Amino acid sequence: MSTKGFFTDATLCIGCKACEVACKQWNQLPDDGFQFTGMSYDNTGALGASTWRHVAFVERPVPPSRDGTEKGDGNGAFSWTMVSDVCKHCERAGCLEACPTGAIVRTEFGSVYVQPDVCNGCGYCIVSCPFGVIDRREDDGRAWKCTLCYDRLKTEQEPACAKACPTDSILFGDLDELKERAHERLAELHQRGVSEARLYGVDAASQPGTEGLHAFFLLADEPEAYNLPPDPVVPTKRGKEAWVFAALSVVAMGALSWGVGALRG
Repeated sequence: MSTKGFFTDATLCIGCKACEVACKQWNQLPDDGFQFTGMSYDNTGALGASTWRHVAFVERPVPPSRDGTEKGDGNGAFSWTMVSDVCKHCERAGCLEACPTGAIVRTEFGSVYVQPDVCNGCGYCIVSCPFGVIDRREDDGRAWKCTLCYDRLKTEQEPACAKACPTDSILFGDLDELKERAHERLAELHQRGVSEARLYGVDAASQPGTEGLHAFFLLADEPEAYNLPPDPVVPTKRGKEAWVFAALSVVAMGALSWGVGALRG
């Protein structure tokens, strides 16, 4: 069984939120409220237990034109940077490594899946996700996140979000094939003069803290512009480093004590 994943191209996202709606509808997720959030058209705010696909509308000021004058009407002009965010199904998943009950497993498709009947709501997975994806639902206390539409994959259907995307901003398929398409798309954008375009999380080299993502992105700006962490690291990856530093500290303290004793003697 080949590893499946998502390739999300932010340069093609139009912010229609069809992916959000399709995800909620298929997975029967509760709404996130219909109050005004003050975040443009972003009524869901962030990924969470009831939002497994989140279309971010990140507002930013419009930069001055080349002649130094301000674009727009000069009265607080801004633009939107949009991208459809989702669980990354990391190659090295912090949530999976932290789960004490075995509720979180790696499926035959390479996705990271939370078994709701095994989850005890301890929350260790939540603090171990470097992307802030997984969260507990208030009504039952269990952790929930994107399943990569595991039920659909088992019947050879693509995930609901990818199927609903009208611009093919969200592509689903074999991970190796998606990576090839991503590099081709990146080369195309660079050839067209979009020099700021970059891939995010496509492999271990570009995302060493998680060893690569099974849901990766093509961005047209720094990751921070899309509210993505620039250097996410699975907490357990730093555990070995912490033990090494602790051991070195003990050795250093021992050497210092020996040196002080030798001077006094």
